[in-house]
Amino acid sequence: MSTTTQTSPPRPATWMLKVAMAITGSILVAFVLVHLFGNLKVYTGAEHFDDYAQWLRTAFAPFLPEGLVLLLFRIVIGTSFLVHIVAGTMLWARARKARGPYRASIKAARTGFQSFSARLMPITGVFLLAFVIIHLLDLTIGLHPVATEVFQHPEGTRPEAYANLVASFSRPWMAAIYVIAMALVSFHVAHGITTVVQDLGAMGYRLRMVAAIVAGLVALVILLGNASIPLAVQFGVIS
Repeated sequence: MSTTTQTSPPRPATWMLKVAMAITGSILVAFVLVHLFGNLKVYTGAEHFDDYAQWLRTAFAPFLPEGLVLLLFRIVIGTSFLVHIVAGTMLWARARKARGPYRASIKAARTGFQSFSARLMPITGVFLLAFVIIHLLDLTIGLHPVATEVFQHPEGTRPEAYANLVASFSRPWMAAIYVIAMALVSFHVAHGITTVVQDLGAMGYRLRMVAAIVAGLVALVILLGNASIPLAVQFGVIS
């Protein structure tokens, strides 16, 4: 008498993980674009950039407690980032397990840039996680030696965001880290957008081409906009 063992489907379902990746990824891309818009204010000078940093801390005051909007914003972004990491790791592990002993042959059979970029997504994700930690220690927390020795914490209600940014990017090695990180962010975003569109059922050639063009343009804007700032500091355009 033989018995069959039924394997229960994994929890959470794969489609739920993909939806979570799509939603959190969209939130994070929107954040990167908004953050880029704010960062570009550095080209308007120290006063305007510090005013912008101050506004982030006092938005909607006195109707809301000072700093509440920024706190809620950080909670949403932090939660999205965490969910994105967990869901992405689970999907990667399931795909790896599903390939089983044929992993090498399947990988060898895959060709094209899309397949290549898909294999790099977990790697770029790990590097981006490390960069986020560096970025927080450098320009938010101000922890030496990641941050400069002259990092100025906000005194009272006036942040010194401009001076901290210039001091940080005046170090060639830190400027290089940011430029490389922006290249990785752009790569990750471009592939992520095209993947989300495909996961949502876009199979037509024209729609996939439009998605690829949009993804490329968004990635290019992120790369050129953000990478220009440390380079501008290095070349003395911002000082």
